[in-house]
Amino acid sequence: MEYLRGFAGLLFIVALAFLFSNNRKAIDWRLVGVGILLQIAIGAFIGKVEFAQQAFLFLSEKFVAFLGFAQKGAEFLYGDLAKNSTNDPAVRHSLGFLFAFQALPTVIFFSAISAGLYYLGVLQKIVFGFAWLMARTMRLSGAESLSAAANVLMGQTEAPLLVRPFIPRMTASELHCLMVGGMATIAGSVMGAYVSFLGGGNPAEQAKFASYLLSASIMNAPAAIVLAKVFMPEAEKEKINKQLKVNRDQMGVNFIDSLARGATDGLKLALNIAAMLLAFIAVIYAINWVLVDGVGAATGLNQFVVESTGGAFDGFSLQYILGQVFRVFAFMMGVEWGDTLQVGSLLGQKVVVNEFVAYLDLAKMNQAGVLNEKSLRIATYALCGFANFSSIAIQIGGIGGMAPNRQGDISRMGLRAMVAATLATMMTATIAGAIF
Repeated sequence: MEYLRGFAGLLFIVALAFLFSNNRKAIDWRLVGVGILLQIAIGAFIGKVEFAQQAFLFLSEKFVAFLGFAQKGAEFLYGDLAKNSTNDPAVRHSLGFLFAFQALPTVIFFSAISAGLYYLGVLQKIVFGFAWLMARTMRLSGAESLSAAANVLMGQTEAPLLVRPFIPRMTASELHCLMVGGMATIAGSVMGAYVSFLGGGNPAEQAKFASYLLSASIMNAPAAIVLAKVFMPEAEKEKINKQLKVNRDQMGVNFIDSLARGATDGLKLALNIAAMLLAFIAVIYAINWVLVDGVGAATGLNQFVVESTGGAFDGFSLQYILGQVFRVFAFMMGVEWGDTLQVGSLLGQKVVVNEFVAYLDLAKMNQAGVLNEKSLRIATYALCGFANFSSIAIQIGGIGGMAPNRQGDISRMGLRAMVAATLATMMTATIAGAIF
């Protein structure tokens, strides 16, 4: 039954993508089929093969252990605050506390490590291997394969660095694929932060969420290609360069310099994340003040919402509205109907605000035991991507800065890329819901 529901969910997502396609006759259905099968194969290998399960569990546990090194650096700076040893249990278990003193230091640490591995050429070798697999199975251009593979480990403005020389001459379909890949995945630096606060300081819970996020990041790469190539099929095949060639520009003059630069970039990212969350969460509370204390109180909608949701929502809030809008998508991904309103709300927050806010709400739901384990897993997979409105601006500035002649194209394709990337993460979540 779960397999049939998963199949129906995949058909629903592909059908939506087909409706948005700008050239339906040019869609390469072989690529679509192979891409979906590659996703299923990766998911089945991770979720059903005993050896792979044990290996992935081992990798997830080591990932969590690696987070502990960031914790040591945070303890040096913050002392007992980083050790979570405050006497007030309300503070000790609050998400804000975990986020400020554990998650954000992780961003800085992972950014430094990523820069160091890039300087040593380790990241490029890992990316090249995955890119080779996708190029052979899905018949992609070299730049598309490399950028899609790089997005598994790197951010949406860092991954394009590996194909920077090719961006000015990319076809529209290749550029669109680059953008979708960036929005449909997350960076390793923020993955560590998500694991920190989703796990709530519990190593076993952190390992569980690490396994979810690691597998989602891998599966999202072929999903992004599938959706990108349905939305905007390749119409300029004669211009495609099949060569797999990694840009060798180095980050820093030596290994120490690369770590320092990475740490500085990580600090900027951490401060940006903190400022963004402060602003967006405050705006959400302001909107809810209007909706709940104003509209809901005046019309009696608050009481209706509380009664109809069994107290899951405290009134006619933005979260409730987004939950109703995205509820059908949650159901098609395999979420039980009783959990669809909450998961739909998370999906809406991810698109309208960002995935950080959505994951913070998911962490609260996990602490409260609101969602069952399957819904929790599907939601974790579905939120694993940068697809939101602010990412359009980030890509215009980031990728556009690497190729100023393509900035107009990036601006025009931004909204389409965001929708395609959102569907890509939903596709991965649908497959995960059926397999795991």
